[in-house]
Amino acid sequence: MQRTSGSLIEWLVPLGFITCAGWVIWHIPVYILTWFPHENESMRGQVEAISDRNDVTPGLSPLFGKIDIIDLVALIGVPILFVIGCRTVRRAAMEFEGWHAVDRAAVFIGRVTMMMIILMTGVMLYEVFLRYVLERPTLWANELSLWLAGFIFLMAGFYAMQQRSHIRIFLLYDVVPRWMQRLFDCISTLLIVLFAFFLVYGSYKQVFENKLYKWETFGTAFDPPIPATLQPMILIVITLVAIQAVLNLVSDWNVEPEIHDDTPDEEEIEALKRAVGQD
Repeated sequence: MQRTSGSLIEWLVPLGFITCAGWVIWHIPVYILTWFPHENESMRGQVEAISDRNDVTPGLSPLFGKIDIIDLVALIGVPILFVIGCRTVRRAAMEFEGWHAVDRAAVFIGRVTMMMIILMTGVMLYEVFLRYVLERPTLWANELSLWLAGFIFLMAGFYAMQQRSHIRIFLLYDVVPRWMQRLFDCISTLLIVLFAFFLVYGSYKQVFENKLYKWETFGTAFDPPIPATLQPMILIVITLVAIQAVLNLVSDWNVEPEIHDDTPDEEEIEALKRAVGQD
């Protein structure tokens, strides 16, 4: 688990995962119409119109329902690439050292998030080039950047929880004995779990039935399904964050806490130098 990252597979697997997941997310109406068709005729027709408009491969014959071969391959590829990514991910030099097998999912999601930042930057640069050099701006780059940024923000929160890099105030924590620090850790974890529970319990019906199932879109020229995808993603990620918080509590229970002061951390400085290629 302590081997460092950087192999080619750690670039290719997240990129493949993003490709398959992106295809599945864009074609979710296809899966809804095939496996969970609306009883309301009007709503079914509305979702079907969106599906036909957004279909990337309209010339392919469906295998069953409205699902074609690429839809099926992408759907199968998501869990397969996720498992491969979790098994092949390695710790980078600057990452938290005390992670275990159960943390692989969060670390792989972190790699996916990093790749999405590169993709979002590419979309933004492409739009700048078209807008200010060729004077032919797109109708989709701004909304796509916003859509990607939403996923990045949410997924980065999950990764930050695993890395223990979220904002914490240690003024009181550092001066109390270890048993009380553990009590503080339990209280904070309990609050995270309670927040996640009540958020999901109070909004899952509206989010999944009114946003996702009805496939609510953004209402622009590009019209991406930002409400239909990001709102369910909020509930999914907050659930993962709560689970990761519990895993962190268990993992760090017998670990001596780090003492925080204003003295520069020489080991961290050396790790940063190694990460940027300096001696």
